[in-house]
Amino acid sequence: MNNISKLLPVLFGFFVMGFCDIVGISSDYAASAFGWNSTMAGLVPSAVFIWFFFLGVPVGLMMNKIGRKNTVLLSCVVTILGMALPLISYTSTTTLIAYALLGIGNSILQVSLNPLLNNVITDQKLLTSSLTAGQVVKAVSSFAGPFIVLAAVNWFGNGDEQKWYLCFPIMGAITLISGLWLMVTPIQREEQTTEGTSLGATLALLKNPTILMLFFGIFFAVGTDVSTNFISSKIMISRFDYTKEMAGMAPQVYFVLRTIGAFIGVFMMTKIAERKYFQWNILACIIAVLGLAFIENDVIDFICIGAIGFLCSCVFPIIFGMAIKAKPEKANEISGLMIMAVAGGTVSFLVGAATDGAGIIGGVAVILLQVLYLTWCAFKKA
Repeated sequence: MNNISKLLPVLFGFFVMGFCDIVGISSDYAASAFGWNSTMAGLVPSAVFIWFFFLGVPVGLMMNKIGRKNTVLLSCVVTILGMALPLISYTSTTTLIAYALLGIGNSILQVSLNPLLNNVITDQKLLTSSLTAGQVVKAVSSFAGPFIVLAAVNWFGNGDEQKWYLCFPIMGAITLISGLWLMVTPIQREEQTTEGTSLGATLALLKNPTILMLFFGIFFAVGTDVSTNFISSKIMISRFDYTKEMAGMAPQVYFVLRTIGAFIGVFMMTKIAERKYFQWNILACIIAVLGLAFIENDVIDFICIGAIGFLCSCVFPIIFGMAIKAKPEKANEISGLMIMAVAGGTVSFLVGAATDGAGIIGGVAVILLQVLYLTWCAFKKA
């Protein structure tokens, strides 16, 4: 029971981690409010995810000094500050800054929260399942994202779509609750390890072929996730003239199926080798992406979008768990590297540019290329 009381606030942190996925639906409202095209709207996920590239490794090194729990709490402070900014000034520039602070806080959170599970999970055989359970919570948050935006518009903005930005303080309040819960929860600090750790030494881990392969695996897993979330509502608007509110069903379908997929994965990977599970799912994902590209039927497109979410739901925790297990003595550094790869979310900018240049098929083609890499990664001998 004591371990459960420590695990719950850590898992709730994954709910805050899911706030990054609000970029898909919220970018539609931001684009409408500020007159952005698809390329400019694609900068929204980039403003969030680019920070993972710059901060992943440095935060991992900082975490060695101040501890995993304190690093998570620091992420909460940064996120709360960013979510308060639109209340002070609401412009195109300050909105992008708010997204950037969301990304900075989230990059710090993802570096520190995943390894913090090690502090409360004593059985290493349960690590991948625990990481997947965290992804279930994150997926629930991702699913709730469109509802948070709609609540901001309909409840707090009296139906005015220009008030969509009120979703930021809602997320800030939830982050505050998460931080306070973790702060009052006693979690034993991991052994401090500063010897032999530096930026250069951490990046040198990429010389290991397995670590390098898994690094790009995370990059394209996140890229596929964010790109599908980003383009899903735009497919419904472009192909079928859906309103923004109706198109919001697309990312909801995506996240519902991703949540179900992650939940099922927690149990499936106790019975099936995680690499085999990875292989089966990624092959089926290729079919779903091709269906999304070439079949212009809203029901089938919804099915394909949901299928991508379901089939890719466990890719991140599988790859992350494989990396941690490869060098458990370098868990903090490996975590920093893998979270650095979360910058793959910036691929959505290419999806937006490809959509402007070649239509929906162009944007989906970018997703297909990422899935093909993941397929190679799944079948390559480590």
